[in-house]
Amino acid sequence: MNTSLALAGIIIGGIAAILVLKFIMRCVEAKHAERARRQEALAPASGTYDSAAAAAGAPPHHHRVRVEMESVNRFLDDILREKPARFTPENLREFTGDYAERVGAGGFGVVYRGSFPNGVQVAVKILHSTLDRRAEEQFMAEVGTAARTYHINLVRLYGFCFDATTKALVYEYLENGSLDRILFDQEHHRGRRDGAGVEFDTLHGIVVGTARGVRYLHEECQHRIIHYDIKPGNVLLAADYAPKVADFGLAKLCNRDNTHLTMTGARGTPGYAAPELWLPLPVTHKCDVYSFGMLVFEILGRRRNLVSQHPAESQEWYPKWVWQRFDQGRFYEVMAASGIRRKDGEKAERMCMVALWCIQYQPEARPSMSSVVRMLEGEEQIARPVNPFTKQIDFG
Repeated sequence: MNTSLALAGIIIGGIAAILVLKFIMRCVEAKHAERARRQEALAPASGTYDSAAAAAGAPPHHHRVRVEMESVNRFLDDILREKPARFTPENLREFTGDYAERVGAGGFGVVYRGSFPNGVQVAVKILHSTLDRRAEEQFMAEVGTAARTYHINLVRLYGFCFDATTKALVYEYLENGSLDRILFDQEHHRGRRDGAGVEFDTLHGIVVGTARGVRYLHEECQHRIIHYDIKPGNVLLAADYAPKVADFGLAKLCNRDNTHLTMTGARGTPGYAAPELWLPLPVTHKCDVYSFGMLVFEILGRRRNLVSQHPAESQEWYPKWVWQRFDQGRFYEVMAASGIRRKDGEKAERMCMVALWCIQYQPEARPSMSSVVRMLEGEEQIARPVNPFTKQIDFG
């Protein structure tokens, strides 16, 4: 009797195992099918660059250029296996309606609004045709970095185009544009009752979300990623003002075991870049912490940190002005100058203290981004900041 029961149990268990295995296989097949449908919706079958055909219709190139293109193509093909799709120039013209709506421009190209055939809105960044070697490296860094990252507070890269005539990046489209537009664009502010366009709680949420995005790059990726250019222009805002860190063109992957990097030239943007990026000092991920602190000051003041006055007047550097009032117990003057209401005073002072810690001259004195997030959210006590301006250097 016991033997029969044991045998029956084995048979039932075997049947159950087979059913579970079949269920798992169906789930995997469904997942692959869904992925195939998405790729088909995003990129037509012709979305792969044919180097031979392009070379036939393109002006003759030096053999060295052709070899470099082939090496770049191999790099991009490897990236394609991870996430981004590869588009043709024809795809881009179709997505953008022949580049009908221009939404922005920068040092390396122009951004157009478009949409995929399935209706998903995208931003297409067309890079200038005369790219030098440094710009090509930035293009590859952008694709390579974005392909390895996915976070709610990072801009998603859908795909790219790289051939002899067109080089472009295709991102998700974010309705409210860049953070610098809502902070500094007077046209955006005109006619609004509060003058600054958004409530302080929204600005605080932008600060916290941006910090989470940088934390992901530093601490949650398989390989630490240093952005090198955190600033309002590289923080984009969704319809609900949820922030997403963008532009990994200066980013550099590094192993977590490597605490210092060897720099081949100055990086970042003056006014946001940490001192070690411009001086012969070791560079770590703490340079992003410094830039984040500068960004927080501009959000706190709803103005640029350095405002050029009349030529006869001296220039006023906002972070130092804030430190002097904070140190003297006059933070209420900072709030009054920025139109911050009393009910938001606690969050504002917390933002100020975090920013003062982030811009410390010595990188080791700056907090980690995980600590920054906890302090901003009130989950970690903030020690009284020390003077970050004991070293006299030119931050302009």
